[in-house]
Amino acid sequence: MELPQSKAASATESTSSSSRSWKHGKAQHQQQHDPRKWRQPGTGTIKDRVLSRAFSEELESLMNAGNHLFFDPRGQLIHLWSKIFLAACLVSLFVDPLFLYLTGIRQNMCIEFKYSLALTLSMIRSILDVFYVVHILFRFRTAFIAPSSRVFGRGELVIQPCKIARRYLTRSFWFDLITALPLPQFVIWIVTPSLNESATGNRKNILRFSIIFQYLPRLFQIFPLSRQIVMATGVMTETAWAGAAYNLVLYMLASHVLGALWYLFSVQRQETCWREACHVRGPPCQTHFFDCKTVSSNRTIWNELSNIANLCTPSNGFYPFGIYAEALDSRLTSSSFTQKYFYCFWWGLKNLSCLGQNLSTSLFIGEITFAIVIGVLGLVLFGLLIGNMQSYLQATMVRLEEWRTKRTDMERWMNHRQIPQPLKQCVRRFHQYKWVATRGVDEEALLEDLPMDIRREIKRHLCLDLVRRVRARLTHRHWARPARAARVHGPR
Repeated sequence: MELPQSKAASATESTSSSSRSWKHGKAQHQQQHDPRKWRQPGTGTIKDRVLSRAFSEELESLMNAGNHLFFDPRGQLIHLWSKIFLAACLVSLFVDPLFLYLTGIRQNMCIEFKYSLALTLSMIRSILDVFYVVHILFRFRTAFIAPSSRVFGRGELVIQPCKIARRYLTRSFWFDLITALPLPQFVIWIVTPSLNESATGNRKNILRFSIIFQYLPRLFQIFPLSRQIVMATGVMTETAWAGAAYNLVLYMLASHVLGALWYLFSVQRQETCWREACHVRGPPCQTHFFDCKTVSSNRTIWNELSNIANLCTPSNGFYPFGIYAEALDSRLTSSSFTQKYFYCFWWGLKNLSCLGQNLSTSLFIGEITFAIVIGVLGLVLFGLLIGNMQSYLQATMVRLEEWRTKRTDMERWMNHRQIPQPLKQCVRRFHQYKWVATRGVDEEALLEDLPMDIRREIKRHLCLDLVRRVRARLTHRHWARPARAARVHGPR
């Protein structure tokens, strides 16, 4: 009796051991063939390798699930941010030249620095600098299309942070960093106070150089940004009027910059005249009196003895002021900021539009070069403005002109074929009704370019109102038929 029990026990043990070995083998097999655990040499897990790339739809689902915070360069969020950042760049390009108005001339005796205006501009500039910093952060989290995957249509997006950062650092990071630095604020509030009184000229030159040095990268940054918006949507703006206004803003920006530079050069020319007159005649030259921060009771006495204020006027003829004589004759350099800005803006717009033809320059090479730049820049920008605005405005009237052309051709054809007058009226009414219904848009051609499901939904939407009208008429007939029968046959 013990033999069968021992056999049964041994069979049970063998069965359990085989079951355990089978489960262990299955688990080992699953572990070996689990795609989340399988590794390749030097590539990490397949999961890691798959998550290093994704298509746009997969990236959107990952972002909705909260697993990854990467942005599709062709997505709506990046497109919206590009437009916001472009607007911030344009505002920044208008603000930066205002720093050139910080210097002015007080009573034709010394050059003063407007610290109240500098504080206001520094606050506005700091707010705009935040957009440049946020743009850099966006670039570090924006995926890029793998070059090897472009054969798949739209291509796969690389979403590995290290690869995105490496690609950005080796391309345009340093350019974006230069545009984001608060250089004018740093020069005004940190560098300038540390300089001694004898470095007045160097102080102004450092500020001017920092503004112009950073303005050029910020100006060049809007062109690839505009091209990126066009590549993403096919158009720069949603409407033709907005496109025309955008080109007009660029033209006004050029006028604004030229006016600010003209004011800056006018102040510099006045100071140059003072220094030359100081060295030519009068008592020993006291150049520190040219800075209004220098407080001294001898300033007025020295100014009267040197006669610099009377010598350095355009009407005196002592110094050739050239195209800057207008600013000094009108006492523009001693006016308020509002008067300076609008007068200089008008000067830039006027000379940019007339290509600098009214400018009478002196023999200074820098002044002649500035006049040449105004003429060439005005010629190029005015041509681009007229061409672009004509293209944008024609886009609003192109369908109306096509409809008028078709109507004229139809009238000529009907007259040539001697179509009867009643039939002509029918054709005219048909074209009129078609224009009112479609506004010149070929709906059939538009629907043919859409996928079948979207086309079906659009047709269902367009025909839904007609179906409702038919149902209403059928319901009305259903209830009206017994009433008419009752009126015809009368009560029985």
